[in-house]
Amino acid sequence: MSKKVCFMFAKNEDDTLDGLRSTLGLAVANHYSYAVVLNTELAPLSEYHAENMEWIRDMEGEAYSTVPANVENNGFTAITIEELGQKLREMDVIVPYGVQD
Repeated sequence: MSKKVCFMFAKNEDDTLDGLRSTLGLAVANHYSYAVVLNTELAPLSEYHAENMEWIRDMEGEAYSTVPANVENNGFTAITIEELGQKLREMDVIVPYGVQD
């Protein structure tokens, strides 16, 4: 049975980019998989990471960000904290990814 899974990234760029791959991996495994970048402005994505984001969307997932620069520069879908709160209520699993120092 498919689950709705949301990966949340809030610390650093390396963890975020690694987590995008994990988001795609779950999407490929027939889960509805979402990524949310919080509080981290990413450098322009490489072609590899941009393709990962496109594949997440092709698999009925989405890559969101609360940071306007990530929306403008990297093609993330904008989401507010309030909208994110509503979205998280729909999830079966929430993964805080890369939160340890």
